Amino acid sequence: MEHVDPAQELPFTVESLADDLRSLGVGSGSTLLVHSSLSSLGYVAGGAHAVVLALLDVLGPAGTLVVPAHSSDLSDPGHWENPPVPEAWWPVIRASAPAFDRDLTATRGMGAIADTVRRVPAALRSAHPTDSICAVGPGAARLTAVHRLEDGLGESSPLARLYESGADVLLLGVGHANNTSLHLAEVRAGTQPATTDGAPVLVDGERAWVAYPVTAVDTDDFDVVGGAVGEAGIERVGTVGRATARLMPMRNLVDFATGWFAEHRTAAP
Repeated sequence: MEHVDPAQELPFTVESLADDLRSLGVGSGSTLLVHSSLSSLGYVAGGAHAVVLALLDVLGPAGTLVVPAHSSDLSDPGHWENPPVPEAWWPVIRASAPAFDRDLTATRGMGAIADTVRRVPAALRSAHPTDSICAVGPGAARLTAVHRLEDGLGESSPLARLYESGADVLLLGVGHANNTSLHLAEVRAGTQPATTDGAPVLVDGERAWVAYPVTAVDTDDFDVVGGAVGEAGIERVGTVGRATARLMPMRNLVDFATGWFAEHRTAAP
């Protein structure tokens, strides 16, 4: 049961949330990448299920709903910090963790709304062990079809396909620290060094631990660049339920942030 705030006059509903989303500017037929916090919305009759229904209602049959379905626990345990695990555990995890499975692998840290989208019968998920997305709608197949292991957040990733499609980004009760699109910008800015990661994946139908090159990511200044995005007038701010919501065109966001990172970060060697 969700926490009940006595200051909230009535529960929010599918209909009231849909009205709020339309007032914010979410358009029918659009492609929408959503990052969200259910608890920020206040009490919603039906919880995450109701929020997903509201999003799908506003987008309509021609729209495509997209959420991050990241599973960072399928990465190399030697890199884990929140929390770390003992070094003696690393070989066991690398040898034993089940291979990434589009249906069975749970999301980590993405929230109840994203995990509910993952369970929609028509949802498609891209095949990346740590950086997958889920999508529902006519654009889902194209967005999820290709997701190269070594380019989870770059030019061959769904993020780049979302950029090309003219998608919008909705931050629903979360800030820019949760804005995955900024990773595409930092890749394009060339400020991040190369590193390696590893994950359990299927190779020729058999589970294997595979090490692969990646571009390092750094979210420490995402809230700072987010403030600059707001000052630049790129985002539209409103309220959905009791949550602060930010809506922005992904192309404008990524183009602005790419320039910001290039100016404010040191270029990678």
